Amino acid sequence: MACNSQMNVSFHGSNIGMLPSSGTKHHNITFDAQLSCTKVCASLVTQKSRVVADDSSSSTMFKLDMESVIRNLSLLVSDDQVDAGRSSASSGTGKFGQFGGKFVPETLMTSLSMLEAEFNLALCDTYFQEELETALRDYVGRETPLYHAKRLSDRYKNSEGKGPEIYLKREDLVHTGAHKINNAIAQAMLAKRIGRKSVVSATGAGHHGVATAAACAKLDLECTVFMGVQDIERQWSNVLLMNNLGAQVKAVDGNFKDAMSEAIRNWVRNLDTSYFLAGTAVGPHPIPTIVRHFQSIIGKETRRQAQEKWGGNPDVLLACVGSGSNALGLFHEFVKDEDVRLIGIEGAGLGLDSGSHSATLSKGDVGVYHGTMSYLLQDDEGQIIGPSSIGVGLEYPGVSPELSFLKESGRVELHAITDDEALNAYERLCRLEGIVPALEASHALAYLEKLCPNLPNGTRVVVNCSGRGDKDAVRVFRHHQEKIDHQMIDAVFQRV
Repeated sequence: MACNSQMNVSFHGSNIGMLPSSGTKHHNITFDAQLSCTKVCASLVTQKSRVVADDSSSSTMFKLDMESVIRNLSLLVSDDQVDAGRSSASSGTGKFGQFGGKFVPETLMTSLSMLEAEFNLALCDTYFQEELETALRDYVGRETPLYHAKRLSDRYKNSEGKGPEIYLKREDLVHTGAHKINNAIAQAMLAKRIGRKSVVSATGAGHHGVATAAACAKLDLECTVFMGVQDIERQWSNVLLMNNLGAQVKAVDGNFKDAMSEAIRNWVRNLDTSYFLAGTAVGPHPIPTIVRHFQSIIGKETRRQAQEKWGGNPDVLLACVGSGSNALGLFHEFVKDEDVRLIGIEGAGLGLDSGSHSATLSKGDVGVYHGTMSYLLQDDEGQIIGPSSIGVGLEYPGVSPELSFLKESGRVELHAITDDEALNAYERLCRLEGIVPALEASHALAYLEKLCPNLPNGTRVVVNCSGRGDKDAVRVFRHHQEKIDHQMIDAVFQRV
């Protein structure tokens, strides 16, 4: 939305009782009707810098007054210029249709509003963006390759050599081994920007925990990561990495949903000193928007790389869906490209009818959890049903409100893959391409078996390989060992 007319924005300390009426600096900025709101924010940043240079004693007062104005400016921020694709959400509310919003106590509303203000300002701050760009390039290791998986593609070609071409977006190659670092480093920088000294977070598979610990180590921030006991037992290698990176890992009875609850409680008790660094695109506004925005670099790179490789967009985008950060990271850039199919793959666990799965969008109902409205796994009385998947990062009973909206609108196709199918895909990619995918990403890879036979020749499919599978190697080995043991037992009984 562009600015409709000339607008005068004045910053005056006495407006909020911070400065005396005499001798105060009056900072006036006039914006033309044609001036984009991105430039508005940029002007604010420039003006703030001048104030700090002119009079350091007034910088704090200026910042306080500016924050109240930025909250109002969030209503003017251009969807396509600052937060591309936010058109499905009402400006400033974080609503995607009926989904999203802020279902939190009043004590949190101010903190969330201030977070939104700082986030919107950071988007327009040239210095912040340059610093982030440098970190993503030199620290994270972006951009990641769009890799043509030729042997995997050959598997799905017919006797005439016709079939789809499979490409992998190699998020497994970034620092700490998964897409989570894209958001973690950016939010850690945001925490530092607003003066927080400590960060609190929650993790399931451990990739977000490791990414957050690494980002905090780089930026000299204290880091506390909550993790469910069940997940600690299954992802012990990532726990060791978090400890080595200086994070304090606190065990919580249960799994990721319980760790998330405890991390939020900890943050609420320390709102003035700590920053809640979410790795999932869930929670009260603006958290889902922040996470999605910092992950959207995946899709932006994919579009550019596809143009370079074959001069057009991908035909199909494929990503696993837990809470939604990696799927939205890939999908968001292409939501308005209706000729690009967006396919999300959930964890079917032991089967969709088994009661042991994590297919929230496929089998859930609308409800409120962790401060937002989305699809949830819940019983008839509204009680949360524990999710289950061999991909630990898929075990969350809720899902992104934006993905909930995209599902309801029909823009995203949803399917589910069982544990066994994901394990087979894990081994398949290892053997065919020499790439070890995370079990979460293996769910998306597994769906190629069902998708590819129905695709026209030359269809270009991009799969988000969202993380590497070192953490899952022991679990995969044990699964195969159990399978061998069962086969041996069956063979014995057959002889008898």
